[in-house]
Amino acid sequence: MGTNRPNFQLHLVTEPRRGAEELIRAVAFALDGGVDWVQLRDKSASAATLFAEATELLHVVHQHGAQLAINDRLDVALAAGAQGVHLAGQSLPVDAAVRLAAGRLLIGRSVHSLSEAQTAAAAGADYVTFGHVFPTTTHPGLPPRGLAELSEIVEAVDVPVLAIGGVTVDNLDDVLATGCAGVAVISAILSDPAPSEAAARLRSALDASPHRPRHPFPSAA
Repeated sequence: MGTNRPNFQLHLVTEPRRGAEELIRAVAFALDGGVDWVQLRDKSASAATLFAEATELLHVVHQHGAQLAINDRLDVALAAGAQGVHLAGQSLPVDAAVRLAAGRLLIGRSVHSLSEAQTAAAAGADYVTFGHVFPTTTHPGLPPRGLAELSEIVEAVDVPVLAIGGVTVDNLDDVLATGCAGVAVISAILSDPAPSEAAARLRSALDASPHRPRHPFPSAA
């Protein structure tokens, strides 16, 4: 891939594991396959548990030249020295997180509509993640948002947009054709019996894509 060609992002969102060792092992396999960012997500974990996991994960992530974001918890992200925080609807408002972070990390926001994406971008989010694009086991029974809405959001906001929800190697080209900055996945890697190979297949497809991100993903703060 030429140096003038923006890199599509591959983000892994973690699921709670039985223990820290199992979590780190799963993430390490994914990183071997070419993941750019790991988002540590565990809604039920205490701040202390999340901090301990983040501290351990940082070493593994950085050994692979990747970056770490913490889902929801700005305090943990700052305390652990993570490179990003990913906010949801029940998290701190984006503008408050931007003020508190003071440029020390990237701030992302999960969005599910054009208006949410525009609000997050206007409040100072560095990127948004939109989904779920396709049917996914993470949101059973909820209709997918679809490629048309993803494309609309990519065109409407001046920050990078990541696609999430049911993304696989088979539909990846259609996703990237919208001009999004890359994809975030959970089960596409973690549910595969060979997570490193699953990540590598996605990485190869991202790198081989003839498309370009409308807004490339920013470097970590």
